[in-house]
Amino acid sequence: MDEKEKILNILRHVIDPEIGINIVDLGLVYDIDISEKEITVTMTLTTPGCPMHGSMPEWVHNMISLYAPDKKVNVNLVWEPKWSPEKMSDAAKEQLGM
Repeated sequence: MDEKEKILNILRHVIDPEIGINIVDLGLVYDIDISEKEITVTMTLTTPGCPMHGSMPEWVHNMISLYAPDKKVNVNLVWEPKWSPEKMSDAAKEQLGM
């Protein structure tokens, strides 16, 4: 398993508390860039008005910092491309009855 896949597995422990599904299966994680000194996660939320706007990026930062304490962790919260339910995994869609 490569490092990107390990980080995705770690991020599967970050659950959107309103929906009850992890952020990876929700399709909120757009990219993970790994360099020798940094890990940068580019992610979005389901809506710009999401009440977890401040919390979820912090949870992502904290989870990755625990995994790689020797690296600087950046979390870029973006709104483009806009999230839509089509970005969810089949497992997430099934959980939601879609």
